[in-house]
Amino acid sequence: MAGDYNISDIYQGGFSSLAPSYGNVFTGYKVNAGSLGLTTDPRTANVLQEASSKLSTGVKQIEISAIQPDVFESIPSGKEFNQFKELKRLSKLTGVDISVHAPIVEASGLTKEGFTEANRKAAERQMTSAVEKSHEINPKGNIPVTFHSSSMLPGQIKEKGKKPEETIVINQETGQINRIPIKKEKYFPGDKEISVEKELQRINEESWSQGLSHLSFNTQRTEEYIKEYGPTAIASEAEERQGRKLNSKQKAAKNAFGTASSILNDAYREFKGIYEKAYANAATDEDKEKIRELGEKISQKVDKINHTESKSEAIMLKQEVIEDSINTLNDLNIPQSYVELNDFAKEKTIQTFANVAFNSYKKFKDKTPIISVENPPIGNAFATGKELREIVEKAREKFIERAVEEGLSKSQAKEAAQKVLGVTWDVGHINMLRKYGYKAKDIIKETEAVAPLVKHIHLSDNFGFEHTELPMGMGNVPIKDILEKIGKEGFDAKKIIEAGNWWQHFKTPPFKETLQALGSPIYSMDMAPYWNQTLGLQQGYIEGYGMMLPQVHYETFGAGFSQLPTELGGQRQGAQGSRMSGRQME
Repeated sequence: MAGDYNISDIYQGGFSSLAPSYGNVFTGYKVNAGSLGLTTDPRTANVLQEASSKLSTGVKQIEISAIQPDVFESIPSGKEFNQFKELKRLSKLTGVDISVHAPIVEASGLTKEGFTEANRKAAERQMTSAVEKSHEINPKGNIPVTFHSSSMLPGQIKEKGKKPEETIVINQETGQINRIPIKKEKYFPGDKEISVEKELQRINEESWSQGLSHLSFNTQRTEEYIKEYGPTAIASEAEERQGRKLNSKQKAAKNAFGTASSILNDAYREFKGIYEKAYANAATDEDKEKIRELGEKISQKVDKINHTESKSEAIMLKQEVIEDSINTLNDLNIPQSYVELNDFAKEKTIQTFANVAFNSYKKFKDKTPIISVENPPIGNAFATGKELREIVEKAREKFIERAVEEGLSKSQAKEAAQKVLGVTWDVGHINMLRKYGYKAKDIIKETEAVAPLVKHIHLSDNFGFEHTELPMGMGNVPIKDILEKIGKEGFDAKKIIEAGNWWQHFKTPPFKETLQALGSPIYSMDMAPYWNQTLGLQQGYIEGYGMMLPQVHYETFGAGFSQLPTELGGQRQGAQGSRMSGRQME
């Protein structure tokens, strides 16, 4: 043709099933449409209506996205009207599988104010309640119930190739949290660059030595007073109980002893706190044994302190107890009162997930919902594959321990733990590692670490900087490599499309875009043609009639037949020479 035009520029045409990889948004990995699902709107508690509205798209999986605790609590679950049971009926009627994204709760029990065991238990109860309600949707099967591994706990992700600039620590006795800056370099002669481990060691040393120094100082201050005035004070106390008046010497001894008593009472309270700290946070088993032996050694004197009627005698005994203990305390390794917040919270999180899973198993046995732990957006704690794997594997270990104690064989307990505890892998969340300088290969490596535990998948695309939720193929999530690393478990797992930003701005289901990006087969035979090939057609399968009834037809010929050419049965003069006239075109 003349000019720079080609036929393909004028009419793109359809695309052959012989070219199944067509499409700019096609990720290169084909997913069966039956494994894809949509979420309900997390802002509404009317989940029954929401789930029903999603059925028209043709999805076979629907996830109840009740991520806000107050919204989850607002879902009707009473005797007269229970939406969880209604969802069970809807699922049975339509053949749609339903999963649940439970409320986002901080499983470790940490709050902005710090940690208390009461808060951890409260989180555990809340999570257990979510599991029990979810079970009503599918009482005969193992419904997946997803929980975030953390919600408000800050993560320890550092810029790739860089050392951390701070560490967050927690005092195990008080539950208080502190940020400790890690200086990049030290200027004092002989000091070198410090690490997180050295900074923690320094903080624990200072805390321990200050406590012992203050205890020793106060004990030494009162030592001479106790020895000099103690016997007189005890005798004077006996005199007063018999109603006798004290002489001036006795009164002076009593006053001096009273001053020392006040200081020593404070020192004794300090000593009990130091003893508790040393036992609870002993650096080694040997140190814990030393503290236990010390407790046996001083137990008789402590018992006398608690039962004597003589305040003066109690003070002297307290002095002896502290003096008997100082050397033992000084010989101990530094107790680890301060630990990294991440390590502390991880242990509490593992405990919570293990308890929730085991308590659910005790109640529902083989029909127990799957407790699926999800990686939160990068920036929160336990967001990487390695961390998530550690949490789930250790939670399984604790589950097995409790199950064996309850009478299950170890093999039965292991099988149950593997069935009940798993991972929900959110591909959009892990892609946010890019914000800290990580590449696609790092994201794939994190996936590889957690792949054997994956039971459920959340699909959303982004560019790695914000927690954006777009249909797959619209960002840079390496979904093909991710799903290939997960393997058969990933291919078979339910894949829930989380595209909140798409819903917000475009008001349409993201299902078609996801089908195109994942090259799903159009028909159920799992063969060509594929949804990514429909991108080359002017009208799509989900776009209505498109140009089959173009507006220009009505503008030219009207809505009736009278304006059509005579060759087509109308009254308008024909084109004479057109293909409709029976003669050659002029």
